[in-house]
Amino acid sequence: MRPIVHGLETKHAAKIDFIYLDIDDPASGPIMRNLGFRYQPEFYLLDDSGNVIQKWIGYAEAPSFQVGFAKVLGK
Repeated sequence: MRPIVHGLETKHAAKIDFIYLDIDDPASGPIMRNLGFRYQPEFYLLDDSGNVIQKWIGYAEAPSFQVGFAKVLGK
């Protein structure tokens, strides 16, 4: 997943903030609980207010993310 996510980050970094949480870092705990994190990997697309727009669980291909990003970016 790392190459897919980092490739998407490179492509969309000007318009979408990518934030990485570490399941082993206690500082990530409150955010993970708030999102309802249960499995690894999980990916969340949030709006400016922190509301979940879309959630991916497990392995996902780049086109799946791009569909979600298009909803947010209005494309």
